[in-house]
Amino acid sequence: MARDPRIFIRERAAALGFDVCRFGSASEPWSAGERLAHFVEDGRHGDMGWMETTLERRAHPTSMWEGARTAIVLGLNYGPGHDPLPELADRSAGYLSVYARGDDYHELIKGRLKTLAGQIAARTGEEVKVFVDTAPLMEKPLAQRAGLGWQGKHTNLLSRDHGNWLFLGVILSAATFEPDEAETQHCGSCTACLDACPTNAFPAPFQLDARRCLSYLTIEFAGPWPEDFRVATGNRIYGCDDCLAICPWNKFAAESREGRLQAREALLSPRLADLAALDDAAFRALFSKSPVKRIGRDRFVRNVLYAIGNSRDAALVPAAEALMDDPDPVVRDAAAWAVARLRSLSHRERA
Repeated sequence: MARDPRIFIRERAAALGFDVCRFGSASEPWSAGERLAHFVEDGRHGDMGWMETTLERRAHPTSMWEGARTAIVLGLNYGPGHDPLPELADRSAGYLSVYARGDDYHELIKGRLKTLAGQIAARTGEEVKVFVDTAPLMEKPLAQRAGLGWQGKHTNLLSRDHGNWLFLGVILSAATFEPDEAETQHCGSCTACLDACPTNAFPAPFQLDARRCLSYLTIEFAGPWPEDFRVATGNRIYGCDDCLAICPWNKFAAESREGRLQAREALLSPRLADLAALDDAAFRALFSKSPVKRIGRDRFVRNVLYAIGNSRDAALVPAAEALMDDPDPVVRDAAAWAVARLRSLSHRERA
């Protein structure tokens, strides 16, 4: 009896450091494309115009590659060693999302996926294509179809084994493999993730309005924020983990064993005054090989200034004042807001 080819692929995936490897159909119909179309039609994608321009290609894996038959979905655990949410209490320090505290996962996973894809192609003689987040492919529905987890009420992938902490990579193959059993939804009546959102970004369970999401605002949105979102961000300066970290399923999660995903010391509660002083060169040096680097110094410092405005720390006024003449108008606006807010809070506390 011939050995199941999936065994070889899972063994190679494990040897490359992946924590899970499962198989799902890339050609069968699904409803994910329709849900995405409604999301875009309602304008919930905000300024992410690429979601609209690539909508047809995103609708289904075969819309992007007609020859796709199997999705081999890989997961890499990036679980933190502790609950990160208490860090939100230190308002003079910046909070970076757990996924952004180590090396950029795109580059880390892509190299390993290419190695594995080459081995699969050599084994099957069929064409393969590799995807890590940046291509127009809906990884989370594929991951659910392959049984890695399910899309929770916060719309993120949730695993019974790894909680909320899985990076995803996909290899599409023209070969047909027997699919694994799809995962079903196990959120039950829990609404912890919805209740934890600081900006009420979930209009309903399993629905997200990105325009209200702090991950979208801190990373994807380039302009000045509305006042209420500036206040709600607290000290979150890159991404937001509230809906992920609060989930009860994380009790089964383990700390990542991948060294390059471990948090860098400099990115654990970095002081806001130090971050506000970053020029472009210093920003690039601090965030070398980090996903944070892609948003650029100006957008990052804007986020830092909103956090300074929320800090209630009068000692940070000079750090914000130093940026009131910054070349970037959005940074200048954020600096003026931070200074005015700190002075206003200080005045009310003295009154």
